[in-house]
Amino acid sequence: MAVCYLIQTYKNPEQIYRLVRLIGKTTSNSFIVISHNFNSCSLNTNLFKKLDNVEIIPNNGVIMGSFGIIQGFFDAISWLLRQKIQFHWFINLTGQDYPTQPLSKIENFLEQTKYDAFIEYFDVFSERSPWSKKIVNTRYLYHYKHFNKYLLPWQQIILKPVKNIVNNCQPFIRLDSSYGITFGIKSFYQLFNHNFICYGGSYFSTISWDCATYLHQFMKENPLIIDYYKKTFIPEESLIQTILVNSGKFNLCNANYRYTDFSNSRHGHPRILMNKDYSNLTQDNIHFARKFDITVDSTILDKLDQRILKYKNIEVPLR
Repeated sequence: MAVCYLIQTYKNPEQIYRLVRLIGKTTSNSFIVISHNFNSCSLNTNLFKKLDNVEIIPNNGVIMGSFGIIQGFFDAISWLLRQKIQFHWFINLTGQDYPTQPLSKIENFLEQTKYDAFIEYFDVFSERSPWSKKIVNTRYLYHYKHFNKYLLPWQQIILKPVKNIVNNCQPFIRLDSSYGITFGIKSFYQLFNHNFICYGGSYFSTISWDCATYLHQFMKENPLIIDYYKKTFIPEESLIQTILVNSGKFNLCNANYRYTDFSNSRHGHPRILMNKDYSNLTQDNIHFARKFDITVDSTILDKLDQRILKYKNIEVPLR
């Protein structure tokens, strides 16, 4: 069984290389696509030439909150299909993700499953949605212009009262400063209805070949829907779910087998995981976790390496 791992990266080359080596060293039939933003940091591509089945696709100029992140997802699938690379499963990660189980164990699980995808989803406008109505409306009922320059803390402080006034005094314009300045205008085109429900959830998922090729075909055949989402805010947390769930074609497991900790988070950024979190990460229903940062705590990655390499009877540490 072949698995493609998409790793979307923009920082910390040492950690990227560590993750890629671990995947390549502990799987026998995998393909790795690295979607890297070279405008954010350089990456020594020569290091990856020593590894089998690794391809680097530039995804420069990504603006957080815009369509750029999910564009990298679709570009990777499109590249794999053009190259006629066969895969049974497609797993998307970032350079700050890491497996918490031996990859061969994860792949054996996927080979035996009855599901077509492991993806978190919920109707964002329903009463059961964990997102507030204000968040949903702001994200997916406005069309945005994204500006790439991040604001300094003092600039955000100055802008905050202006943002609050603009967003609270009228329903037609939205201003956000989470990822630089984002300016939105109310959309009067009604994309969502009872026949095409807006779903949301985590961007990170594990999808089968059938789901991946369906997403690719949907992109080509539904330009109006894709153009609508290109103007929304944080589309990566809705578009994949909305396409797959509304299709009614797939047996979807409403769980993505990922671990994140959003306690005390700001702007939706999960907490950096450290050595104290190890016991929480190694449960059977967790395949990957995020975020890790070797400049903050590398011990947790060392322990995960030992767990994964021991399963494969590999004694040489990954360094």
